[in-house]
Amino acid sequence: MIRRIIQARWAYFFLLPAYFFFVIFTLLPLVQGVGFSLYDVKLNTRKFVGLQHYVALYHDDAFWKALVNTLLITLGVVPAVVVISILVAVVVHPLNKHVQTFFRMSFYMPVVASGVVLSMVWLWIYNPTYGLFNYLIGLIGLEPVAWLGTPGKALVSIIIVVITLVLGQPIILFLAALGGIPQDLQEAAMIDGANSRQRFFRITLPLLKPTTLFVMVTQTIAVFQVFVVIMLLTNGGPANGTQTIVYRIYQTAFDFFNFGYASALGVVMLVIVSFLAWFNFRLLGQDTEF
Repeated sequence: MIRRIIQARWAYFFLLPAYFFFVIFTLLPLVQGVGFSLYDVKLNTRKFVGLQHYVALYHDDAFWKALVNTLLITLGVVPAVVVISILVAVVVHPLNKHVQTFFRMSFYMPVVASGVVLSMVWLWIYNPTYGLFNYLIGLIGLEPVAWLGTPGKALVSIIIVVITLVLGQPIILFLAALGGIPQDLQEAAMIDGANSRQRFFRITLPLLKPTTLFVMVTQTIAVFQVFVVIMLLTNGGPANGTQTIVYRIYQTAFDFFNFGYASALGVVMLVIVSFLAWFNFRLLGQDTEF
């Protein structure tokens, strides 16, 4: 082990800048956040309270509501993103390089665009008076709907917005993965008489398993941290119907200035996300090699 590190010393040397920023901006704040969760931290005071914040979390109805909303958004977004990304990639992959480039650029544009800008676009689309959605349903004689003002519809509306925001990167990844599947396997299956459906489920889908695992893990982590969409579209409303854990952390820390309780919320979210990542690895990663 030590011998291998010595042999690769120059590689570690060039990685030092990245390690430095990781330690300063990720590892140390993480450790500090865990420590803060054991204290009652205000703007200018700090008092040790042990596990009191975690006990309070257990009895906090707003926390459980935020957790359920976050899980519902994750369950609505991640499977939909995986399915849509695979279908789009399978359709686009046989096309020529120029057409593929156009679709890559089109689908990846929301990823590089500002989340604030895209949220404002969706705010106009959902507007109950002059929004695009209500205009379209008005053409078929339906009454306008308060998409972001009705508890059930607001959560579904948020899920749709998040899907459009995160869809680009998985499509790019699946297109790259499809390009790495040996064409010989497809040709051999065709010679054996396999139709397109059988080739997709017996060859293409199993060989996309590593990419699917990566997409599910990264998208689960990303969706759990959704904040800008919630803040700009609903502010967690109506009646906490779209409040998420991250938005709850923001409110607790910067509206109520209870940094210790907010840190406890962050620690709980870290544990939940870690468990979901572990579950995805157990579900898809047993025979997967990276």
